[in-house]
Amino acid sequence: MTKILLAEDDDSMRAFLAAALRRAGHEVQDYADGETALAALEREVFDLLLTDIVMPGLDGIELARRGAELDPAMKIVFITGFAAVALSSGAPTPAGAKVLSKPFHLREIVEEVDKVMAA
Repeated sequence: MTKILLAEDDDSMRAFLAAALRRAGHEVQDYADGETALAALEREVFDLLLTDIVMPGLDGIELARRGAELDPAMKIVFITGFAAVALSSGAPTPAGAKVLSKPFHLREIVEEVDKVMAA
């Protein structure tokens, strides 16, 4: 079982993702913003950070960067509808981070999590 921190500001997307990942047997803690997600990363160890890139306040790229500083072994997957724009902003992203572009099927996110964790 993979322990996942999910950061997604869209309430319905976050609920669907969390439910799909839990059904697949993963432990999921989900947060609506980068600040509360970062606080969780500072308190606990997670196997995977699954984060939207574009969020108000602390965005997913900065969340991932800080998370990677706290735990370099944690895997990172970005989910976004704005991958090209967000990742070209010049902000450095953690090495090995994956990007999954919206829209996607819930089974795709589960498959991607399984692939990333098996790597």
